[in-house]
Amino acid sequence: MRKVCRARVVGPLAAHADGFRAELAGLGYRPGSAENQVLVMARVSRWLASEGLGASDLSAAVVEEVLAAWRAAAKPGARVPTARTLALLLGHLRAEGVLAADVVVVAGSPLTDLLAGYRSYLVDDRGLAARTVVRYELTARQFLESRLVAVGGRTGAEGLTGGEVTSFLLEECARLSVASAKSRVADLRSLLRFLHVSGVTASCLAASVPPVAGWRDARLVATLSADEVAAILASCDTATATGARDFAVLLVLARLGLRAAEVAGLQLGDVDWRAGEIMVRGKGGRVDALPLSHELGDALTEYLTRWRPRADCRRLFVTRHAPWRGMHPNTVSRVVRVACMRAGLPAVSAHRLRHALASELLRQGSTLAEIGQVLRHRDLATTALYAKVDRVALRSVAAPWPGAAR
Repeated sequence: MRKVCRARVVGPLAAHADGFRAELAGLGYRPGSAENQVLVMARVSRWLASEGLGASDLSAAVVEEVLAAWRAAAKPGARVPTARTLALLLGHLRAEGVLAADVVVVAGSPLTDLLAGYRSYLVDDRGLAARTVVRYELTARQFLESRLVAVGGRTGAEGLTGGEVTSFLLEECARLSVASAKSRVADLRSLLRFLHVSGVTASCLAASVPPVAGWRDARLVATLSADEVAAILASCDTATATGARDFAVLLVLARLGLRAAEVAGLQLGDVDWRAGEIMVRGKGGRVDALPLSHELGDALTEYLTRWRPRADCRRLFVTRHAPWRGMHPNTVSRVVRVACMRAGLPAVSAHRLRHALASELLRQGSTLAEIGQVLRHRDLATTALYAKVDRVALRSVAAPWPGAAR
């Protein structure tokens, strides 16, 4: 085993080094990862000593000075430190009573405050999924910052006109695909509605956003066969912690048709073992109870009782390495891609298993209304795109091409 060198902490934080190591060990950090965090502590401690400051002098302003000095000393191309770099250290010092609870609170700019209000609107008023909120925020920040640079102001939204909105979209959509352009239009419309609702703009400029031309549902739904799904499931080595977790994740995707974000959001308390149900929180704050089959129940039981680490995190599926936390939706999709490669199949995202479930139900004779209930679609038109997958049924209703019999 490779020997791990202990970081040497000198200066005002030296007295807290052993306690920090103990907390990191309790969080499940491996020795090497823990010492990397102690190195962060050592660097902050040296900076405080060079400035003649003590541990209790750490404030929001001092934290910003530490980060600024760190960035200035970084080599070109090196990873730039952020407030997140110091999160564990500052959290430990707060718990020890060395720092005030609000030490990392930094005064926001008017634009930052506006975006914070926008985020609350998206989460609380509209109930959007976390990934959608992040996407909307990114577009809002890009749009407002670009206008702030061009015309000035406090937030970039003052005096906004429909012509400026159109100009921004024309410039953006010139470099995007049709699907990405439609997404960008939806993002901007959401921001403009918020600006009107919050009183920043006198009129709702969402109507000035032009639609993006493009045929809806022009392609066949990409799917997987039942044999391919079985091969993906069989590729997991359930005799290991990672394999058991991944097998359970893949079963949830393949048998219940959940989205990656819905799988990542599952909580331990969402599984009702007595009723044989699992609660799923979907788009728009929708909550549904789905049946828990014996196959899926056995896989979850194996993972939870034998392999899941004893962590404080209440998420059903947690990461492989400490600190243990809930899986990210991107990690759920990565589980699917890796399983595809093990099975010798082209890598696909988690959503492909949702399509595969719908296609298999259609093949077995389920109606579109029934499939829509399984996938929890609000609109039957969303489910209708799977009708194109049943090519056998389509041939029975297709009219012969004129002159084809000649």
